[in-house]
Amino acid sequence: MKWFSLMMLLLCLPFSQPAFALRCERQLIKLGDHKTKVSTLCGTPESIDRHIERRGVSDSVGITRRHPKGRLNYGQNQYREIEIFVEEWVYNFGSNRLRQYLRFENGFVTQIETLGRGD
Repeated sequence: MKWFSLMMLLLCLPFSQPAFALRCERQLIKLGDHKTKVSTLCGTPESIDRHIERRGVSDSVGITRRHPKGRLNYGQNQYREIEIFVEEWVYNFGSNRLRQYLRFENGFVTQIETLGRGD
C-alpha cells in the first residue's frame, strides 16, 4: 500500500502548481513576473507599500597568477551601494481564499507568501 501511495504522489507532482505562485484569471503569477502582468490579471491590491532599499554590491576586478608558493591575486575589490525600488502588495480575495503578499524589486516579483484568511 505504501508503494502505491508513493507512486501516485510521484505521478501527480508534474501537474501541481509551483509552491511560489498565485493564481489569477486562470493564469499563474510566479517569481520573475512584472508588476504590470500582476495588476492586469489580479486587479488592484488591497494595500501597497513602497520604499527604497540600499544594498552593497562587491565587484572584484583583477588578475590571478600562479606562483610556486601558491596563487597571487592582483586587483581591486570595488564596493558600491545600489538602490532597489521595493513594492509590497497585499491581495485580499475574500473570505473563501487566503490573502496573498507579493514583493516586487525594481518591478519584478521576488517573493510570494500566503497570509491568513481574507475578510
